[in-house]
Amino acid sequence: MNWSLFAEHLSELRKRLFWILAVFLASMITAMFFTDDVLHFLKSRPPASLVAWNAFSPFDGIKIYMYLSAALSMIVAVPFTLFQIWGFVKRGLRKDERKAALKYIPAAFVLIIVGFAFAYFVVFPMAFRFTTDMTKNLGLVETYGIAQYFSFLTNIVVPVSLAFELPVIVMFLTRLRILNPAKLVKIRKVSYMVLVFIACMISPPEFFSHISVSLPFIALYEISVLMSRVVYRKQRRLDTEYGDRMNYGAV
Repeated sequence: MNWSLFAEHLSELRKRLFWILAVFLASMITAMFFTDDVLHFLKSRPPASLVAWNAFSPFDGIKIYMYLSAALSMIVAVPFTLFQIWGFVKRGLRKDERKAALKYIPAAFVLIIVGFAFAYFVVFPMAFRFTTDMTKNLGLVETYGIAQYFSFLTNIVVPVSLAFELPVIVMFLTRLRILNPAKLVKIRKVSYMVLVFIACMISPPEFFSHISVSLPFIALYEISVLMSRVVYRKQRRLDTEYGDRMNYGAV
């Protein structure tokens, strides 16, 4: 083993992890300047507009800023993380593969916004409606703490948003030769179990809600497998053409 090369890779990995953390913190701090606008938007829409927001602790305001800022920072942090992964492995790729893999990063930015929208406008209202109906059926008084409300919101929105990144991340990692369709098929059953478990954790405890969230997750996984096959086949074809050119050059 070439220890100097290993140490060089380890040093580069440490540096890239540092930049990922730095960008996450910087984007989180930047997001705090927009938190008031986001809060007013959220408060003006149901279900938030239908309930009174209460603070049960002096730290509830700070918690809200942290919850929202961390969630919003993902819009920048996730594509930047993919860019750092690309930068770490690009030396092992051909020039055409580097350019092709780099194109997936803007798609990751778009998909995470779509994921945010789907989670907030579809999944979250469904979960909130179920919990409030359960509260009313038990004859309980609805008094919501603002920190608890946003904790509930982010616990739903963040996992769903990340799930929407699955196809582009799989295509990206396939292009980087880290994943391939065979590996994805091999771990399909385990992946299904994990996705269904996540769906059950973030959706109301009823069969219809579990199915409503699980099916999009599973569909996203199957789309990821399909996209991985497309990328992998094109990759193998280009490998063959590249090998033929190299052999021709050697002759």
